[in-house]
Amino acid sequence: MVLPKRFHAKVEIRWSDMDVFQHVNHARMVTLLEEARIPWLFDGAKPTASLGRQGCVLVDLHVKYRGQLRHEDTPLDIAMWIEQLRAVDFTIGYEVRAHGAPLDSAPAVTASTQLAAFDIDTQRLRRLDAAERDYLALWRA
Repeated sequence: MVLPKRFHAKVEIRWSDMDVFQHVNHARMVTLLEEARIPWLFDGAKPTASLGRQGCVLVDLHVKYRGQLRHEDTPLDIAMWIEQLRAVDFTIGYEVRAHGAPLDSAPAVTASTQLAAFDIDTQRLRRLDAAERDYLALWRA
């Protein structure tokens, strides 16, 4: 089986991410997804680092839980790719697996986030520039 191109981030589960039922809390899962996309999109010399400086807003979020994740499953493997790429926004797909789970196994969590380029100075959406679009297109499913 050939898997499509994905960016993989290893994200540590903190004890505070757990809820009373001893699995990762929903609100904390959303934070873990955010932590995973930072090194992929906003770090350093990446063409999309400008989204972190100029602005990027969350437009839509969907999370599906297909299994539990517990503290002993750390670090999580969060795979990400681009599902949709448009003029001002893009949608990221996610698969979250416990540490050591095979990449072809069913993920414990699937999610998507739609992000839009934003101009902080004008407080308006802006078009993705060519460098941003080209980098995101590399990860298109």
